Amino acid sequence: MPSFELTNFSVFIFAAVVLAITPGPGMLYVLARTVSGGRADGIASTLGTGLGGLVHVFVAAVGLSTLLAASANAFLVVKYIGAAYLLFLGVRTILSARKQLAFEAVQASGARRAFFEGVLTEALNVKTALFFLAFIPQFVSHQAAAAPQFVALGLICVLLNTTVDFLVVLGTARLLPYLKRSPKPMKWMSYGSGVVLLGLGGYVALADAES
Repeated sequence: MPSFELTNFSVFIFAAVVLAITPGPGMLYVLARTVSGGRADGIASTLGTGLGGLVHVFVAAVGLSTLLAASANAFLVVKYIGAAYLLFLGVRTILSARKQLAFEAVQASGARRAFFEGVLTEALNVKTALFFLAFIPQFVSHQAAAAPQFVALGLICVLLNTTVDFLVVLGTARLLPYLKRSPKPMKWMSYGSGVVLLGLGGYVALADAES
């Protein structure tokens, strides 16, 4: 069972929760599926995006483990490139928060199709792969096996994202009319996410490289 330094793990949980509740392509896809096909399609699409996220976790874990095994200095390379990418994401998220967030209308297609399309939507999302490679390695200790740590942290991220998406499905009927009238809640969540990403990027760039 992987063990994590308490402070770093607390930072990870805080950042992961904030990012999970921030509207993004996955959440908007689930929302659109729920609107078009009801709760069943929404739940199916949520399970699909969750499975797609697991694909990224395990593929990235294998790749990161191989990279770190090839070079001890690769950990620092991943660390600083990841920190720079998180800072970039933070700036982009804050700038894009000024634009109105909306979901594209989709046609009802049944729970089975919603599930498989959810898997493909998430598994083939390059941005998701880049995010996992930038975010999770910042909390992986190079003094222990990387793959088990990456998988454990990745599973937590996927679990949090899936849980939030389930709540979105269950609350869509009540919240959708208000969200259509006012994009402010999504905007403020995006602003908050951007600030967290900036802080996280700075934190991991300045943190002790031996942790």
